[in-house]
Amino acid sequence: MTVYGYARVSTANQELEVQIQTLEKNGAPVIYQEKFTGTKTDRPELNKLLNVLEEGDTLMVTKLDRIARSATQGSELVKELIAKGIKVHILNMGLLDNTPASKLIRNIFFAFAEFERDMIVERTQEGKAIAKQNPDYREGRKPTYTKKQLEHALTMLESHSYNQVVEMTGISKSTLIRAMKKKKAEQQMV
Repeated sequence: MTVYGYARVSTANQELEVQIQTLEKNGAPVIYQEKFTGTKTDRPELNKLLNVLEEGDTLMVTKLDRIARSATQGSELVKELIAKGIKVHILNMGLLDNTPASKLIRNIFFAFAEFERDMIVERTQEGKAIAKQNPDYREGRKPTYTKKQLEHALTMLESHSYNQVVEMTGISKSTLIRAMKKKKAEQQMV
C-alpha cells in the first residue's frame, strides 16, 4: 500500500518543484515526474507509474489536469484506477475511492465533465454553422499560401520545372501539382 505521486509540467522551462514539495508534504514518498505536454496521451513517466500501481496503492496528484488532458479523460482514468482497487487522491478535490461519499463526488464531477464536453461540442458546431454562412468559408486548416502566391507559382511553371519553382517559392511540389490540377479542372468547366 504505497502512495505514489505524479508531477507534470507542460514545457521544459516550467518547474516541477512546487508540485513535488506539495506531494511530499501530503505523504507521497515516491514521485514520478516529467516535463511533457498534456495534449499527448502517451506520457512515458505516467505510463511507468500506471504499470507499477497495484490494488491498495494511492495515486496522488496536485490537480486532475496533471494526469489528464480533459475532465472527460481524467474521469475515465480515475474510474479505471478505482475499479482496480487503487485510490486517487487529487489534492484540490479530495480522496476518490469506492466509498459512498466518494462515489457521489465522483458522479457529480463526472456529470460536470460530460456537461463540459457536450458544451464544447455544441459551441464548436454553432461556430461552424456561423462560419459556413460566409461564402469564403473553407473547412480545415487555413491555406499556407495565398491565392496570389499560388497563381504566381503556376505562372512560373510555364517557363520553369516543378523543382525550380519549388526552390524559388518554397511551395511544395505536391501543392503545386494540386493547384495545377484544380486550375485545369476550372478551365475545363468554363
